[in-house]
Amino acid sequence: MRAAILILVALLAVGPARADDVLRMGDQRGNARALMEAAGVLEGLSYRLEWSEFPAAAPLLEALNAGAIDAGGVGDAPFTFAAAAGAPVKAFMAFRNRQDGLAILVTPDSPIRSVVDLRGKRIATNRGSIGHQVVLAALEEAGLPFDSVVFSFLPPADAKIALASGSVDAWATWEPYTSTAELAGLTRVVRDGNGITPGLIFTVARDSALTDKRPLLADFAARLARARAWALKDPAPYAKVWSKLIGLPEAVPLRWFGRAGYRTVPIDADVIADEQRTIDLYVRAGLIPKARAPRAAAIFDTGFSQAPSQALSEAPAAVQ
Repeated sequence: MRAAILILVALLAVGPARADDVLRMGDQRGNARALMEAAGVLEGLSYRLEWSEFPAAAPLLEALNAGAIDAGGVGDAPFTFAAAAGAPVKAFMAFRNRQDGLAILVTPDSPIRSVVDLRGKRIATNRGSIGHQVVLAALEEAGLPFDSVVFSFLPPADAKIALASGSVDAWATWEPYTSTAELAGLTRVVRDGNGITPGLIFTVARDSALTDKRPLLADFAARLARARAWALKDPAPYAKVWSKLIGLPEAVPLRWFGRAGYRTVPIDADVIADEQRTIDLYVRAGLIPKARAPRAAAIFDTGFSQAPSQALSEAPAAVQ
């Protein structure tokens, strides 16, 4: 109850939203919009919600930087690169998940059995992605230098083909690609991200939106947190909607959502410390110049996430 009151106080402090207000949200297909519609949390909006779909985090962040959208959801790795490049954005919501689906994959008959076996091998992934992140973290954990592998920077569809054809030795990827490949018997996991990557996803917004559209963002944050709580309780209804939207068997999202356990968390000292570790990893790897590396505490807005995550854990029945 106390947390619910905190939300109300926060919303009143920044003023009510008006019916002619517009919040322009960026989304990656099958994510926030599909989740919120499946959870039924978008009823009764006092503002207009406009969605723009993006194929990946990088173009979404480019649209944010250009002012084409107000906010959107991205992983911690691309957000880190955008912040280091000086994009006027901050994270205002955080979510954690298990990292079974963030993994370095090989073919079932590959002789590669451990990260050490990757020395001198070619690994396909997107540059600056969470796939890139998990490889760097795994190499560091194994005591190998970052240049002990050769990266082939490819989008997931091309990387999958490259692995199957033998033109690369491994593929570092994420969901739903990992679950899809595993269920089809096409790959085997060498190392997943558990224990070496933080499992953070952020909802980020332009600095201008955090000032000018704060009540809209606060309302959106509460609704998204409620939808996450609904899906965490039972991932099957969301998996069904996701499957129809994306065109993959329900077994894929059921495996993904069931083991990921996405949950809303406050942007607290632990989240900020984990983001700082990600920044520091990229600096050590030479991907972000030390002079341009942001301090993690400076790229968060902590005024939103704590109250919604607490309040909604107290009231799961509010989600129908």
